[in-house]
Amino acid sequence: MTNPTTSPAGLRLLLDLLTPLFRRHRLRLSIGFAALIGVDFLQLLIPRILKKGIDSLSLHSATSTNLFRLALLILLIAGMVALLRFVWRTLILGFSRLLERSLRERIFTHLLLLDRSFFNRWSTGALMAHSSNDLAAVQMACGMGMVAAVDALVMSMAAICFMLAIDVQLTVIALLPMPILALCTKVLSGRMHKHFTRVQEQFGTLTEYVRSAVVSIRLIKGYCLELPQEKEFARLGKQYVQSNLRVAVIQGLLHPLATLTGNLGMLLVLYFGGQQVVSGQITLGDFVAFIAYLAMLIWPMMAIGWVANLFQRGLSSLRRVSSLLQEQTTVSGGNGVVQLTADNTVVSCTGLTFTYPGSVTPSLQDVNLVLKPGIYGLTGRTGSGKSTFCRLIARLYPVDDGMIDMGGTDLNTFAVASVRDQIGYVGQQVFLFSDTLYNNISFGRPDASREEVEAAARAAAIHDDILSFTDGYKSLVGERGIKLSGGQRQRIALARALLSDRQILIIDDGLSALDVVTEQEVFTALEQQYTGRLVLLVSHRVNLLRATSRIIAFDQGRILAVGDHEQMIAASSLYQVMVEKQQDHA
Repeated sequence: MTNPTTSPAGLRLLLDLLTPLFRRHRLRLSIGFAALIGVDFLQLLIPRILKKGIDSLSLHSATSTNLFRLALLILLIAGMVALLRFVWRTLILGFSRLLERSLRERIFTHLLLLDRSFFNRWSTGALMAHSSNDLAAVQMACGMGMVAAVDALVMSMAAICFMLAIDVQLTVIALLPMPILALCTKVLSGRMHKHFTRVQEQFGTLTEYVRSAVVSIRLIKGYCLELPQEKEFARLGKQYVQSNLRVAVIQGLLHPLATLTGNLGMLLVLYFGGQQVVSGQITLGDFVAFIAYLAMLIWPMMAIGWVANLFQRGLSSLRRVSSLLQEQTTVSGGNGVVQLTADNTVVSCTGLTFTYPGSVTPSLQDVNLVLKPGIYGLTGRTGSGKSTFCRLIARLYPVDDGMIDMGGTDLNTFAVASVRDQIGYVGQQVFLFSDTLYNNISFGRPDASREEVEAAARAAAIHDDILSFTDGYKSLVGERGIKLSGGQRQRIALARALLSDRQILIIDDGLSALDVVTEQEVFTALEQQYTGRLVLLVSHRVNLLRATSRIIAFDQGRILAVGDHEQMIAASSLYQVMVEKQQDHA
């Protein structure tokens, strides 16, 4: 199987991801790399200065004044090196942080555009790993990785040229061990890529496990499952460490191999170069300068392994980021130009059939229905298709052309955002932000006034509960609203939907935790606010259903019956059983 990062098409795809960022900051990078190359060449001048000093000493022609001038020159070069290092570190490493920020913003923006099908396939832990570990690896590769690569290339080529200028034969002898390092680096880098990809995947799994455990901590404590959770976390942590150790073994081999190669070259130079000094083929100053240039080559040789490691990590992570950014929403809306307006909110379903991705059994089958303004009660057994129907109306999943239209126009013709902008949705699983009650309610309308927020809270029968808290509307609800009861969370979510004041309101079993009295208060408010608009209310409570305009009973993805309370008793055995059981428990 071809590796997507090494195939020409895969590499082009990754380059297309980074190229615009490099172009945008080309001036910054040009100045930074110019400063970096300047540092390298300034460092290469120092052995030449040492050569002059040592040759003058060996010839007994040195004076205090000359040596002092050479020392001042070295000091001046050191000062210029320090200044240029500051420049390239600020510009190049600063660029890598800007690149990281740009990619993170692009990932976040892209995630906001994806639909539920995507989030059903990707775990939160994996997404967090992409936004943390993977971006950090890309940042290192495009920061210190590029610096080390350019630095090693320039330094090694220039040092070799200076060595050749001193003695060609001695240079060839010094470079004899180099092919060994090149071969070892090629073999080990391939293994590095494989193991690092595994490390990143396991980091995502570990992150998701921790997130899940923290979110469900009450459940874990309620079932006394702390020890099994701890053992599972230890197992995942052990796997993660073992994979990191495999990477560390490869890293541990690359560094010593580079050092060994450099030292072998040094050993050969000491032996053969020493003989040349004794025979007078080169001067003592040449020998010292040659040793200095060879010492400068040790860093590039060591950098080969380190740079290979950084680029392998960065390439693996960039491939994962690119894979995420290639994900596309399955919910599309024509050319995105046609806008749904308040006049188009009559919903018609014709042969509506839907199967969730990965499933073979349809969740909805041949649903034919016309929904006009009014309050509709949706009921049926668990898994009968009620929630699926609501999600399709809300454009959370894709539907085929011709199955749903609004105001006589195919739903797929409208821009998705314009459809959702007409729909208020309260799902089965209420989500609240770790923020104040006020901000949770005003989330859909940040510009709403205090009076409008409180009016929505009163309509949802939560206003008095909010005032009972110490800080009132400024009270923090905790993560996912952990400080609130189930009924309070549902009413906060309902108040948020009511404040948005959409033409269609969908409440998918969003009143299940309310008592009968509060439920009736909420329903009365719905009748008043949504006159002339469409409300879909999923519920199993007969007292609530009988108050709606029409009741729709679902079973196994099909519609069994439609009518008011009395008509449903006569037409649906399922509804009859619901009425009888709830009357018995009354």
